[in-house]
Amino acid sequence: MTKEMKLAKNKNLIILAVVVVLLVVGIVMTKNAKPSVKGITPAEAKTKVEAFIKDNQMVPADTKMTLGDPVDYNEGLYEMEVTIGEGQAPFKSYITKDGKLFIPQAMDMSPVTSPANTTDASATPPADAAPVTQAPKTDKPVVEVFVMSHCPFGTQIEKGIVPVAEALGKNIDFKIKFVDYAMHGEKEVKEQINQYCIDKEQSGSYLSYLKCFLKDGNTDRCLTETKIDTKKLTACFAATDKQFKIMETFAKGEAAWGSQFPPFAIYKAENDKYGVQGSPTLVINGKEISSGRDSASLAKAICGAFTDGKAPKECSNTFSSASPSSGFGEGTAPAASGGAAATCN
Repeated sequence: MTKEMKLAKNKNLIILAVVVVLLVVGIVMTKNAKPSVKGITPAEAKTKVEAFIKDNQMVPADTKMTLGDPVDYNEGLYEMEVTIGEGQAPFKSYITKDGKLFIPQAMDMSPVTSPANTTDASATPPADAAPVTQAPKTDKPVVEVFVMSHCPFGTQIEKGIVPVAEALGKNIDFKIKFVDYAMHGEKEVKEQINQYCIDKEQSGSYLSYLKCFLKDGNTDRCLTETKIDTKKLTACFAATDKQFKIMETFAKGEAAWGSQFPPFAIYKAENDKYGVQGSPTLVINGKEISSGRDSASLAKAICGAFTDGKAPKECSNTFSSASPSSGFGEGTAPAASGGAAATCN
């Protein structure tokens, strides 16, 4: 599935995904319908959308968001432009005129020619589109978590999986990787290069650094507290940036493969291989896995991927079943929160 087919989900809309898709198709087919229906005014619609986005943490608190004025789209919908992040291109969102349904982004169903569509046919095919709950079994499971460093739902799964990764240690091949586009501005792009370099060259300190960063997103404090060699980090940052041209493409305002957001190409091959479509995406032994974001659920998914009889004793540990809060900070999410399924994409 290409990036053009990505749908921006949120805490309360995940369970409505199929309904949204059908509604968007209806939008296209009825665009010329009469633009008059009783309901909320455009100003009320704008206020309602802004409050909804903030209340559901769809955008981190320190990320600039701009909403355009809603305009009539058809008989039952307003259309409005939403811009997330400095220098980013706007995208169109919709709200029903009764104020009951917000559609963050329509799906573009037109044919598009892009690098993602011209991949060599002999390349490794993407993983199954639908996540599964049981990973293939191996003696040493490979666990890959694709996130954006400032995505509140990426940080949520990181907080859940770090205790599991620490407990299982060398029994698994664990790696935090990054989605191949960045939604949260320059700070996210730089942080992801930092984390990549720390994991690559100072791996013994990576999980300590990550745990510190997840508390409040303070890079400088965490570099100091975890005693990261900043000279080594600076050199790696420069070399990595030169190799992947990350800051250059960001400065030019280039958009990633069919997305309105800047590219982050370090793990593009893996993103393409697995069909990664947002943050977070959990992949175990080459399969995208559906799991809760609490430590107990993640431990169950990972420990279930060991060859029968090969699971280490640490799999018997008692892990927390409370879902971590989304975003930075400690604490847990309410039991009924829809954030356990929400993503940045």
